[in-house]
Amino acid sequence: MRYVLMVYVDEKKTAATPPDEMGALMGGYMALEQELAAKKTKLAGEALQPVASATSVRVRNGKTVVTDGPFAETKEQLGGVYVLECKDLDEAIAWAAKVPDAKNGTIEIRPIWDWKEGG
Repeated sequence: MRYVLMVYVDEKKTAATPPDEMGALMGGYMALEQELAAKKTKLAGEALQPVASATSVRVRNGKTVVTDGPFAETKEQLGGVYVLECKDLDEAIAWAAKVPDAKNGTIEIRPIWDWKEGG
């Protein structure tokens, strides 16, 4: 089954992280990437630019409304995503626990809707 792991972090805290701690965090991500590659689990994944670069689009009364930034103010911002092939939710949870930012942020897991099978 395919799952999306969404990595939520506090961008302000991340920006204030000392260089040595940031190096360790990035080293953790490199190790995770190597493990995912070795197990052939990762289907896709990307880190996202800061929320200040976001654009939100809504259609209201037939008109497209475009605004800068996210739709809602939140303590944590979406910083990246992984798309993984896992045998079940337990395996997805195990991978989520290995994401370095799980120690300071939140990793949200969602199964991907399989349109061919109706869910």
